[in-house]
Amino acid sequence: MMTKINVKGVIVSNDDADIYDWLGYDCVSPNQVEDVLNNSNGDVEVDIASGGGSVFAASEIYTMLKAYSGKVVVNIQGLAASAASVIAMAGDEINMSPTSQMMIHKASTVSVGNADDLSHDSKMLDVTDQSIVNAYEEKTGMDRDDILQLMANETWMTAQDAVNKGFADNISAGSKTPQVVNAVSNQPILNSTAIAKIKTILAKARDTKLENKTETPMNKEEKPTPSLRDQKLAILFGKDDNNHEY
Repeated sequence: MMTKINVKGVIVSNDDADIYDWLGYDCVSPNQVEDVLNNSNGDVEVDIASGGGSVFAASEIYTMLKAYSGKVVVNIQGLAASAASVIAMAGDEINMSPTSQMMIHKASTVSVGNADDLSHDSKMLDVTDQSIVNAYEEKTGMDRDDILQLMANETWMTAQDAVNKGFADNISAGSKTPQVVNAVSNQPILNSTAIAKIKTILAKARDTKLENKTETPMNKEEKPTPSLRDQKLAILFGKDDNNHEY
């Protein structure tokens, strides 16, 4: 029996994985994959349904899967977009559901600063794109310039397109009920500000055991401490479910 690895939801760094777990969002991090591989003695099966995420986390996962001694079978069940498509390239065999899709594009970032800062970030993105091309080139055998053009065009591929271009090997039989897949923009990728706020709340919760402490009488003017659930809602929407603003 093959060991299963799920690449579902956002691909995140090890430091950010706790945040997504806390909010109840699907995610995968390099540590999670490493733990499975360290406890596996045979072949592994990687099921992918992800709109992408951190290119550096994806690169780490790709490298671990490529270095694994057993056979790596990748099954793209819904969407393998952006960084998730890089992970998919680690498969010795890549299967796609007939209803699945793959998307490749150039790396992006949010850049702030002067002309030197922007020039530096532009060079960093060029290097990142070239590293991504390495994974696609090894799998497909395509010319690097042709791959870069596909990335620049933000190319979406059906299962058959991906097989024809060499990004996948087979179209799997699939199920009788096709899976409905949302677009990449619907993946809940948190920005650095939200993550910083959540980390602060988690630190306070660990110190005070906020969820388990006994409630005490309050003065009329004393405002109750928001629950962790309300604080989560406040971070995401600016108010809790009682319409209290923060």
